[in-house]
Parts: sequence; structure tokens; C-alpha cells
Amino acid sequence: MKSLKLIGLAFGASIALSSAAFAQDVTVAVAGPMTGGESAFGRQMKNGAEMAVADINAAGGVNGKKLALSVEDDACDPKQARSIAEKIAGAKIPFVAGHYCSSSSIPASEAYADGNVLQITPASTNPLFTERKLWNVARVCGRDDQQGLIAAQYIAKNFKGKNIAILNDKTTYGKGLADETKKALNKAGVTEKMYESYNKGDKDFNAIVSRLKRDNIDLVYVGGYHQESGLILRQMRDQGLKTVLMAGDALADKEYASITGPAGEGTLFTFGPDPRNKPTAKKIVEAFKAKNIDPEGYTLYTYAAMQVWSQAAKKAGTTDAKKVMAAMKAGKWDTVIGPVEYDSKGDIKQIDYVVYKWDAKGGYAEISGNGT
Repeated sequence: MKSLKLIGLAFGASIALSSAAFAQDVTVAVAGPMTGGESAFGRQMKNGAEMAVADINAAGGVNGKKLALSVEDDACDPKQARSIAEKIAGAKIPFVAGHYCSSSSIPASEAYADGNVLQITPASTNPLFTERKLWNVARVCGRDDQQGLIAAQYIAKNFKGKNIAILNDKTTYGKGLADETKKALNKAGVTEKMYESYNKGDKDFNAIVSRLKRDNIDLVYVGGYHQESGLILRQMRDQGLKTVLMAGDALADKEYASITGPAGEGTLFTFGPDPRNKPTAKKIVEAFKAKNIDPEGYTLYTYAAMQVWSQAAKKAGTTDAKKVMAAMKAGKWDTVIGPVEYDSKGDIKQIDYVVYKWDAKGGYAEISGNGT
């Protein structure tokens, strides 16, 4: 009897495991900085991916199969990102929403291409990501040459005749964005008074701030991430500078305000039109808020990446990456951030950037669209 009971228990356990396997037999991944200086954005991506997978499963899954989510941490480190990409490819995972940093997305994309993995980044804006003619890459965000243009148009109009400085952190994202902004500014007839680099992870910016003070800089444009931008702002204020700080989409997280405090008031940055305010996102935003999650920054972009892939996989009738990518580029997809349609490179056709301003209470609001 004892042996029969054990056999029965073992059989029951195998049935349970089989049921679990059938319930979640397609694994997809989200990869980004779950730890490190940009972990605030990793959390955004994880939140967006988890909610999307839960909602897709609740609606019946993909091609009759449920999804399971693998969460991978690259810490915005290129080598770690490449290692994660090889791991995901080795596991035969057909799709990854990732990465956040362009310096991670670009090297990872090559391993994904070799391993037959479709990659949609919610956040990597460096043009090179989609300019290398890889078959497997796409994004649901814009590009630095689009974002830099909007920043430059705003600066040229609102700071005409003023002293402008441009800083960058030497990263793929930061330098790329700073260079695109500089290029657009110069084309508009504005020549910066100062162009300087620093290292991502630096804490002491007093030497740079002293130069800003010496050159009477009215606006400093920072191509870099929110941690260093916040420290630059604080150290400017400590030296009595009222210089306006402007940056890119890496400031779209409340952690920037926690670094600067009330001193962050007046900081400018570019980002897409806030998807939280779109009618297409209303129900999802309410669902996030019910979980006490503010779907700011790239949360809804990650959700949208999952939506695009799942809809294209249904259209293709398979999760085979190459067939899904062909379907993606041939179709138009309804997402929380609005309709998404792709060009041959994997860039979205519907792109727009606007300018936001941080207030003293740690919030931000749109103040300008299309450089106006």
C-alpha cells in the first residue's frame, strides 16, 4: 500500500508538472538594468513586462499557449548584456523586450540575431541599433537623431543669443544624444560655447561646474543618465549657478527628483508624449495604480513591446522569430502607446518627441511639442 501511495503521489506530481508546462510553455524575456545605477528603469521594464504577460495570458495566451516571463539583469553593462543574450538564445527563447541602455542593446542584438531571437527595445534610442541591417531588431521608442532635433529646436527658439554648453558621459546613449543635439543646434545656427565629456559614474562635477560659471552658461545640455544629471544640477546650485539643465529621456523617472530635491525645478528633458495620458492606456494605467505602481517612463513602452510581439505572433501563427518579424513589419499594431507601424529597419513610423519640465514637487509636465 505504501508503494502504491508513493506511485500515486509521483503520478499526481507528474500530472501537475505537465499541466504547469502546458499552461506556460512559451517563455519570453525582459532584459535590462535590474540592478545598478539605472535600476529605476529596469523596474519600469519589469513592471511593464509582468503586467503585459499576465494580461496576454488572461486573454488566452499566444496561439493557444500561455507565456512565462524570464527577467534578466544586464546592469547596463555591455559584456553582461552580451552574456545574457547568449543565455536567452541558448534557451531557445523566441522574444526579448530589451535592453534599456543602447550600449547593452547593440552588442546583445548580434547574439540574438545568431540565436534566432527577436528583440524589441522599449528604450534604446541610439540610431546604430537599427542601422546595421540586422533582421531581428526593432523598437517602440524613437531615435536620438529625432530626440536631439526636438531639443535643438527648443533651445534655438527659447535660448536665442544665450550661452549654451553640451556635456556627455561618453556612453553609446549619452554621447550619441549629445552629438545629435549638437549637430541639429549647429545646423540651426547655434554654436555651443563649451563641449565637455565626463565619465558615467562620476560624483564630483565641480571642475565642470566652475567652467560653466566662468563661461556664463545659460543652458547646459547633458547627454547622459539621471544619476549624473542630478548631481550636476545640485553642484551647479551649490555654486550659485542658475543655469538651466536640459537632457534626454533618461530623466523620465522620479528618482531624478529624489536626487535633486526642490532644486530640480525647471529642469527640461525630451521624451515621447506621456503614454499614461493616452486613451489607449487608460484601463492599463488604472490596473497599475490598483497595484500602487506608477507606470511612468518606459513601463508602458515595455508593455507595448510585448503587445506588438504577441499580436504579430498570432498573425504569423507561430513564435518563430523570423516569421514574427516579417509579420511585424507588414502590419499595424494596437498598443497602449497608440498604433505602432514599422519601417524596413525596425524603427517605428509614428514618432514624436516633446519637451517636459520638472516642478518643485517632484513631478513633470509637458510644456512643448515639436520644438515649439
